[in-house]
Amino acid sequence: MEIKILGTGCPKCKRLEQAARDAAAEAGINATFIKVTDVNEIMSYPITSTPALVVDGVVKCSGRLPGKEEILGWLKA
Repeated sequence: MEIKILGTGCPKCKRLEQAARDAAAEAGINATFIKVTDVNEIMSYPITSTPALVVDGVVKCSGRLPGKEEILGWLKA
C-alpha cells in the first residue's frame, strides 16, 4: 500500500502523517509513506487545500485532519 501526504511540511501535514503511520501500524498494514512537498506535484491532484491524504492513488481527504478511526477505515477498505 502506498500512502502519500500532500503538503509543504506545516504542522498539520506532520500531524496527518503521524496519524496515518499510527493507523497503519495499528491495523498491521505494511505501507510505504511518501511526503509530497513539491507544489507542482501537489497541484496535479484534485485537491483545493492541504494537507491531503492519498491512498493507492486515490485522494481520501484534503484540507482537514481526519480522525484515526476514519483513516483506519480507508486503509482497511
